[in-house]
Amino acid sequence: MNENKLKTISNLFEGKEIRSIWDSEKEDYYFSVVDVISALTDSSNPRNYWNMLKKRMTEEERSELYTKCVQLKMKSKNDGKNYLTDTLDTKGILRLIESVPSPKAEPFKIWLANLGSERIDEVFDPEIAIKRAIDYYRKRGYSDKWIETRLKGILNRNKLTDIWKDGGISKDYEYGILTNEIYKEWSGMKASEYKAYKSIRKESLRDNMSDIEVALTDLGEIATRELAKEHKPYGLEQNKVIAKMGGNVSKVARDNLEQKLGKSVISNQNNLNYQYIDEKEKKENKK
Repeated sequence: MNENKLKTISNLFEGKEIRSIWDSEKEDYYFSVVDVISALTDSSNPRNYWNMLKKRMTEEERSELYTKCVQLKMKSKNDGKNYLTDTLDTKGILRLIESVPSPKAEPFKIWLANLGSERIDEVFDPEIAIKRAIDYYRKRGYSDKWIETRLKGILNRNKLTDIWKDGGISKDYEYGILTNEIYKEWSGMKASEYKAYKSIRKESLRDNMSDIEVALTDLGEIATRELAKEHKPYGLEQNKVIAKMGGNVSKVARDNLEQKLGKSVISNQNNLNYQYIDEKEKKENKK
C-alpha cells in the first residue's frame, strides 16, 4: 500500500476524531474501525465492542469485513506511539455502520437507504442522473458551457472504453494502465501523479483542470479512439502502443502552444474550497 500521511476526520461524527490513511494508488481512505465504533456507540472500550460485534455478525458479514479489513500503523491518541490498527476502506466502513446497532448509526443507515433508492430510480430514468450531475456542477459555480463540455467529455471517454473493450480489454486495471499511457505521454505524469500535483485525492482530476488541460486530455483520448479504430489493436500491449500514440497527439499540441505562450499549460491549481494539511483535513474558503 502506498501510504500517505495520517490524517483525521472530525466533521462526520459530531466532532469525534476518526483517524484515517489515504492510499494514493487505490485512491481511497482506510479508516480506524475502533474510532468509528467509539463515535457511534460511546463505548468505553470500543476495541472490545468491535470484537463482540464480529462475534454477533453472520458468517457472510464477517467474511465480507475480514476480506476488507487491513491492519495499518496509526498513532495512538493515548501515548502518541504508532500501533497496528484494524482499518476498513470507505465501502467497508459503510458496511460496518450498517451492522452497528446504535441510534447514532441510524442517520447513516437512512442516508444509505436513500442513496440506494436514488440509484434504483436512475435505472428506470437515466435522465435523473444527468440532472443530478448538472445540479452538482452548477452549485459549485461551473458555467453551463463548462458543464456541456464536461458531459461531452464523459461521452467521448465512454466511446474510448468501448473501443478498448472491443480490443480485448476487460479488467479495470487495464483501463487504468491505458489511461496512464495517454496522460504520461502528453503531461509527463500518471493520473495519480497529476492528482498529487494538484493536491487532490478522490476528487475528479478533470473537474480540477483548466480549460486547456481538459482540451488536451480530450484530444488525447479522441486521438487514441480514432487510431484504435483504424489500427485495430488487440490486447493490452498493442493497445498501450496506440494509447501512447494518441497521447503524443496532445503532446505535440501542448508543445506548440507552450512555445507560443512562453509558459507551461500544466497547472497545479484546483477548484477545491478546502485543502489537505498533513494530519488533518482543514476546510478553508478560497480567498
